[in-house]
Amino acid sequence: MPVFWRKTRIWWIAILLVIVAAMVTAFRLRRTGLSTRTSPGPFERFASKQIRAWLIPATARNTTNSLPANAEILTQGMDHWADHCATCHANNGSGDTEMGRNFYPPAPDMRMAETQSLSDGQLYYIIRNGVPLTGMPAWGDPSLGNSDSQTWALVSFIRHLPTLTPDEITAMEKLNPKTAGEREEEQAEEDFLNGQSDTKSESRTRRKQ
Repeated sequence: MPVFWRKTRIWWIAILLVIVAAMVTAFRLRRTGLSTRTSPGPFERFASKQIRAWLIPATARNTTNSLPANAEILTQGMDHWADHCATCHANNGSGDTEMGRNFYPPAPDMRMAETQSLSDGQLYYIIRNGVPLTGMPAWGDPSLGNSDSQTWALVSFIRHLPTLTPDEITAMEKLNPKTAGEREEEQAEEDFLNGQSDTKSESRTRRKQ
């Protein structure tokens, strides 16, 4: 079969899956109402995976990680993950966070084969371009093309997720985004351990007087 017709057939299959998936989703929503608390059904999950695989360009799938696999790159990816990605995906990649659980579909467990079986190029492409109709946005400067070293470092870290250690998770917790209340609580604990709590308390009392 000529290449042109083979590619055309793939596009028609992808379009058909999109239509069928949309119909199935509409039918389910008609019965259950509009809510992200429900999980996609088996067909929706299958169709979305196939569509994603087909719509990532072959050149992107075959792109290799341009960064060396060393401790420095891994640490760079880990730090960026903890600061930018863990809110939805969790430090360990499980997706078990308040945000991640309530997306439709929920954030995947990135330690599992569904993610780990993707090529480095596919992971890079997904991070850079996002996934439409999910909670996954596009990240990075679009002008960098395949030269976004920060994203490639993330790809290296994603490969490391299945073997992440408890010590690494503890280190990442210090880099997770925190609310003002959490920062105040941490500062209070640090002040107490350093013996500064009484002095600061007296200072606040004097100011109020």
